[in-house]
Parts: sequence; C-alpha cells; structure tokens
Amino acid sequence: MTHFLAQRQDLPHDGGTVRICQFTDCHLAGERGGRLLGMDTDHSMLAVIEQARRDGRRADLVVATGDLADGGAPAAYLRLQAALQAFCPRQFWLPGNHDDCAAMAAVPGSEELLCGDLRIGNWQILLLNSQIPGEIGGEIGADQLGALQRALQSAADDRLHTLVCLHHQPVPIGCDWLDEQRVADADALFAVVERFPGVKALLWGHVHQEVDRRRGDLRLLSSPSTCVQFAPGSEDFQADDQPPGYRWLELHEDGRLDTGVSRVQGVTFEVNLQQRGYLKH
Repeated sequence: MTHFLAQRQDLPHDGGTVRICQFTDCHLAGERGGRLLGMDTDHSMLAVIEQARRDGRRADLVVATGDLADGGAPAAYLRLQAALQAFCPRQFWLPGNHDDCAAMAAVPGSEELLCGDLRIGNWQILLLNSQIPGEIGGEIGADQLGALQRALQSAADDRLHTLVCLHHQPVPIGCDWLDEQRVADADALFAVVERFPGVKALLWGHVHQEVDRRRGDLRLLSSPSTCVQFAPGSEDFQADDQPPGYRWLELHEDGRLDTGVSRVQGVTFEVNLQQRGYLKH
C-alpha cells in the first residue's frame, strides 16, 4: 500500500485560524461531461466550487478525499487540478477505491499534491491512504499505522493539533451496504489516534453524505459528494435527491474546530433515483 506520510510540507501561514475546504467523491470520467447515475459529474463539481465562492470561502488549502476520478482516468485528474487551482492554490489529494494511484502520481506537481503530512499554523493535517487496490473496502495497514504514530508523536512534541483525513469511513454510519466497506483495521487506527489527545478530528469521504459525531473528544466527520448523494440509513444501495456539496472547516489556534456543510443552491441536477446498483471499484 502506497502512503504519503514520509513527505512533509510546512506551509506558510500568517497566524490565526486555518481555513480548509473539503471536496470529495467527484467521480470525474475520462472525458468532460461523463455521467454517474445520470448526473454530469464535471457540471456538479464546478457548481460545488462555485457555491464555495458564493459562500465567501477563503481557503488556506483544499483537501480532496478520494474517488476523484471514476476509474482513474488521467485526464480527469488534470481537469480536477485545474478547477481546484482556480479556487485555491494549495490542494492536497488522497486516493479512494475508484482512483488509480499511479495516474495520480503522474499529475504535474504530484509530489506536493500527494504529500501526507502538512504543517500550517498550530495544526498538522495528515492524509492517509485507505485504498486496497482492486477492492471496494478500505484498510490502513501496519506500515502506515506505524508512520501515523511517528507523525503524531512529532506533532505532539511540537505542540500541534491534528486533523486526520482518509477516504473510507472508520465507523459504521447506519447504511448496511456502505458499512461493509469501512476501514477493516479501524480498531488499530483508533488505538493509535486515541493515544494522542492533540488529534481533534477524523475526516473522510466515500459515503456521499454528511456525518458529524463524537467519539469521546474526537470529532468524526464525513461530507457530501460533489456529485450523487447516497441516502442515509439505507439497507441497500439508494441514491438521494439532496444536491451536491462540500465541507468547510475552521481550525483555531487553541485546537477548537468549527465546521459545516454547504450544498449547491439554485441549480437543478439530474440523478437516477431508481438505479439499484453502483460501480464496484
């Protein structure tokens, strides 16, 4: 399993609150205008980015938490990179089960895009790879867990707060079909994370819906897709009619975290709510 925690970037920041936008599960096709369950995923992604502009979001960085390209098409990554660059010059990616790590690594500037350990202000932001190539579900793996522990110890030594990002959900969310795909070694992940009180939140994609819970002092967050949404509480696959969206986060110097979800307003999207299947990888 490829992981990016060995790469570290110290990002300049003028102090105060660190502002992040999370865009996830874009599912861009090889060619512009490709569709997922009837929805044009380029159109929906651009509408979500425009909504963030209308919301007045001034992001210090963007995290894109996987399933960025549907099938890992190289051209899809280039379109995503250009669209996000126009919104925020700093963007960082991690792979989902639909992505191709080699194609992501071939994108110009990938040594920065795929950096797994970011330091900005009083915060560390870690991006984990939960992809198991060829599988739907996720896993962190022993090597990456070891690197995670070392990164968190380094942050603790520097008195930094930490946000951990990944693609797959580490906890059940109440959708039976999705919960079969959660992080297989989530217990080991929590065993590492919960040793470090500086870790304030886990943030993920994959589930195409909003989750905001707590596990003790740890915030557990997932976010809408920039395309099709999945219906909460569903036993089997079911798309939802909610519009696409994104999550914003404000990371304060004292370790407090404010966050919320914003969905596109004033745009009509086509989606096939009757379809009962979904792409496997």
